Amino acid sequence: MELLSLEKELRENSYPGRGIVIGRTRDGRMAAAAYFIMGRSQNSRNRVFVADGEGIRTQAFDESKMEDPSLIIYAPVRVLGNQTIVTNGDQTDTIYDGIQSGALTFEQSLCSREFEPDGPNYTPRISGILHVENGHFNYAMSILKSADGNPDACDRYTFSYENCVAGEGRFIHTYMQDGSPLPSFEGEPKRVNVPDDIESCTKLLWDSLNEDNKVSLFVRYINIATGKYETRIVNKNH
Repeated sequence: MELLSLEKELRENSYPGRGIVIGRTRDGRMAAAAYFIMGRSQNSRNRVFVADGEGIRTQAFDESKMEDPSLIIYAPVRVLGNQTIVTNGDQTDTIYDGIQSGALTFEQSLCSREFEPDGPNYTPRISGILHVENGHFNYAMSILKSADGNPDACDRYTFSYENCVAGEGRFIHTYMQDGSPLPSFEGEPKRVNVPDDIESCTKLLWDSLNEDNKVSLFVRYINIATGKYETRIVNKNH
């Protein structure tokens, strides 16, 4: 698979929707994770990311303008021990609870969920999990999507990445591009470059997202040797 420019992928797509990037820096020291949200409606754009413990949650920027909190208010990032969960919906909690119980894996936890009930788009649920422990790093990604727009069938895909290649990561997003209805992401997560440091990554992602549609961005870099991390949050609404 071709190594793609993350900047180019974003600049040439006005509406990838919500996206997750996970990978490893070129020096091999840091595990990187990023999550962004975009919006076309006033309700979707009326949001910000805020810190919530070791994770984040979405909240309304202007409560008086909130029309429908379902599907847009959730915790995109939660941390369970040495595992960081990143998703585009409340399946973050499903994964967290399943793993915490000791009975379910990342993939098994998601078997109880499917794409979002927002026809005719049927937005895919995209999820990722990073495991950093004792100087080792691996991750997995998942997408739950309707079968070519058929709400009666859910296609489930999980992708696991071991011995992560330095300087590379994977990028998955909800929509192929803008449209009506919005076409769901297709194929395996894209192989992309990972910026060397958190400041470069945050700037590249935020500057490359469509100015009209971008809403919020979360970036975290985790030191693979120590587990210590740095986080950046950027909101269009201030």
